[in-house]
Amino acid sequence: MRYEVSGVDTAAAGTGRGAGRGLTALLTTAMAFSMMQLFLLGALGPRLVDGLGVSETVLGLTTTVGFGTAALLSPLGGRVVDRFGPRRALTWLLVVSAVALALIGAAPGPGALLAAVALGGLPQALANPATNKAILAAVPAPRRGVVTGTKQSGVQWGAFAAGLPLAALAGLLGWRVAVWAAAGAALGAALWARRALRPDVPAPRAPADRGPSRRGAPVPWLAAFSLFLGAGIASVNTYLALFGVQRLGLGATVAGALVAVLGVAGVGGRIGWSRAATPGRARWLPGLLAVGAVGAALLLAAAVGAGPLVWPAAVAVGVFAVSGNAVSMVLVLQRSAPGRAGQDSALVSAGFFAGFALGPPLFGLFAEHGRYAEGWFLVAAEFSVAAAVALAWAVRDRRREGPE
Repeated sequence: MRYEVSGVDTAAAGTGRGAGRGLTALLTTAMAFSMMQLFLLGALGPRLVDGLGVSETVLGLTTTVGFGTAALLSPLGGRVVDRFGPRRALTWLLVVSAVALALIGAAPGPGALLAAVALGGLPQALANPATNKAILAAVPAPRRGVVTGTKQSGVQWGAFAAGLPLAALAGLLGWRVAVWAAAGAALGAALWARRALRPDVPAPRAPADRGPSRRGAPVPWLAAFSLFLGAGIASVNTYLALFGVQRLGLGATVAGALVAVLGVAGVGGRIGWSRAATPGRARWLPGLLAVGAVGAALLLAAAVGAGPLVWPAAVAVGVFAVSGNAVSMVLVLQRSAPGRAGQDSALVSAGFFAGFALGPPLFGLFAEHGRYAEGWFLVAAEFSVAAAVALAWAVRDRRREGPE
């Protein structure tokens, strides 16, 4: 049987246990491509530094430009998704991702590279609002946590793809071919989204669409938490492979595998912690995960003197730091008022993207002089602030004991 829920064709997407496996796979794929450029630039960083004349500081600026654009566009992206629906937004997301990746692969120098990366900020601005809106439309409430964690794990599958198969392809055929291969895959995913989802039903201008979030909705707190969490995560994503090459003496392909290890750990962490984020427990998880992320950053600092520690450190970043963003999206879905899921998701994402824009350039000042230990201590400090913000909100929310 085919039926439509706010533009989501659950029959075409597949509906196992009320949440179609096909729909979940599509949303996971969209999340992977929305941030693919970040992981490719990180995994291929050593080759970009050598082959394109990109300095360590400019490598950090690529992240700043992309995520600065995403942060600026996120509030608008949330309203667009609420107005036009997830099908159009997901299709646009994947098409623009393909174009941005193709342009990155064709970039003749740092200037063109930065321009292409800026274009890639648009898919990032649409990703969480569009995928969260699709989940609210088609997934029963008891399964939204695990579906949210699964689709958020798509970002980490993107890290895995960039760090292992695409990095290996770059070693065989060059980094440009690897980026173009990712662009072709994104275009194929856009055609999949267009076929799997029915045309969107325009959202009515109901009062709920313009109203505030539910009482106790932690959007401002989660945006602040995400700012500092994103700053630390982006620094790790951008410089982990370069750290492996320049400081630990790893080959470029092996160093790219560090990003893949982080990605796989993030997949498990995002799914597991999102499943654990029940309404009574979810408020505490962002702060606790950020505390774990501090330990991961300190492990990276220790790896400067004890190189093998970089591998468990990469795992810990995935399990704790990366998972914090998925749990924050679960909280948004639990607490947002009807009709505001897209806007609330976008506001939290704006904080996350702003952190991604700010973190790598600061880290790059240390990396350019080989001072990686100080850079990892900076990341630990950023995660510490994220933990303090999240735990302060959790205590406040617990005292209020408002309805979840």
